[in-house]
Amino acid sequence: MFVKLLLGFILIPFIELYLLIKIGQFVGAFNTIFIVIFTGIAGAYLARLEGIRTLFKVRESLNSGKLPAEEMLDAMLIFVAGAVLLTPGFITDLAGILILIPRTRYWFKRWLRKKFDQWISQNRINITTV
Repeated sequence: MFVKLLLGFILIPFIELYLLIKIGQFVGAFNTIFIVIFTGIAGAYLARLEGIRTLFKVRESLNSGKLPAEEMLDAMLIFVAGAVLLTPGFITDLAGILILIPRTRYWFKRWLRKKFDQWISQNRINITTV
């Protein structure tokens, strides 16, 4: 796990920097900076909208007496997407936007639920009931 995190924190910034330089050479430095700023602002706006929508879903679930498990996964993924979108770069922006789109977020949630089930079955996560 440590090696994966280390590679992620070293490899992704290098790839992002390489892409920023290459795209900057192609479209110009000013346009590249504008694109990065625009995707950050647009992503933050989209994250806000999706967050508010998810908050209403959580409230609906709680009012109907259901546990908002799916909505909480959505909220967590939207938070991650917002954080990733604030990071300058094209790969991170693409990942953040894909997580914010409800249809593609479904596949991230599905993968995450499988991971949670694996961790629970391997006793890496303990769940206790009250």
